[in-house]
Amino acid sequence: MNSTPNNTIDTNLLRQIAFILLILFLGIALIRELWFFLSAFLGAVTFYVLMRDRMFYLTERKGWRPATAAWVLMLLSFFVILVPIGLLGNILYSKISYVVTHSGELMDSLKKVIVDLKGKIGYEIIKPETINQLGPYLTQLLPKILRVSLDTLTLIASMYFILYFMLVNGRRIEDYLYEYIPLKDGNVERIGREVKVMVTSSTIGIPLIALIQGVVGLIGYLIIGIDEPFVWFVATCITAMLPIVGAAVVYVPLTVMLLVQGKTGQGIAMGVWGFGLIGLSDNLFRFLINKKLGNIHPLITIFGVIAGLQLFGFIGLIFGPLLISMFILLLRIYGNEFILKRRETHRVK
Repeated sequence: MNSTPNNTIDTNLLRQIAFILLILFLGIALIRELWFFLSAFLGAVTFYVLMRDRMFYLTERKGWRPATAAWVLMLLSFFVILVPIGLLGNILYSKISYVVTHSGELMDSLKKVIVDLKGKIGYEIIKPETINQLGPYLTQLLPKILRVSLDTLTLIASMYFILYFMLVNGRRIEDYLYEYIPLKDGNVERIGREVKVMVTSSTIGIPLIALIQGVVGLIGYLIIGIDEPFVWFVATCITAMLPIVGAAVVYVPLTVMLLVQGKTGQGIAMGVWGFGLIGLSDNLFRFLINKKLGNIHPLITIFGVIAGLQLFGFIGLIFGPLLISMFILLLRIYGNEFILKRRETHRVK
């Protein structure tokens, strides 16, 4: 009499495992074929998390039609967030175009600087062969940037297409998640809160810290008398979002360039300003902003950004730290869902 229930349990378990394997197979196949659009989907999720409360406020309290509210919010996000980023990128693109089109002249000037520097310090920092290899790389740089720009436009269009349907069907999507995620409702809510905190802190914290460093750098560039200070300001803002090295990618070569050109006073001032004020502003404001927005551990941010950039590109600045936080959170939820329950069962026995 006991064999039938056991056989039924085993059969159901096998059917469940087979069904899970089928879902995983189809999911991996779809992700593999649609990997290019994964960044667009993650971008849509980011904007949805930021707009969710405002969307529900407009539709449920103010009585707006969902389509109208979605269009208004998307247009605001486009002009407030994406247009300024596009303008900054256009400034850098124009300078990169100049470097590419005048690569031969720049290579000759660089060789002359290296020769002069060797005469001063008696050591050859870069060999001429290495400088010659930069020429072909620079000529290939502009087509790559153009291709990246076209890909970016495609991803932005795809992101807003996905975002529209997420905003219009927000309540329904969240109900589906509550229904189909195989966890307690309390743990699903914990995941939602964690996602909201991480997305908010990353989308606001990382650009805000980069902007603060850029402004601090711009003040120094103006005081020291650096040529084209606003171009260096844009470069500082963008590189400040990179993990570990950050804005040092800008002010360290700038310091070396000034010293090589014989502008010793400006070079020393730039080095002091860069390592002192720009670097200090990074550490100080990163601590204050992260503590204010989500109290995120700096190691989660650093390693998350490194992993995220490798996996998702630029949008990985946001979702890299989120992946690490979600991994830690899922370990806690697993312990809460299964390990604690098993321990309580043993105690009852």
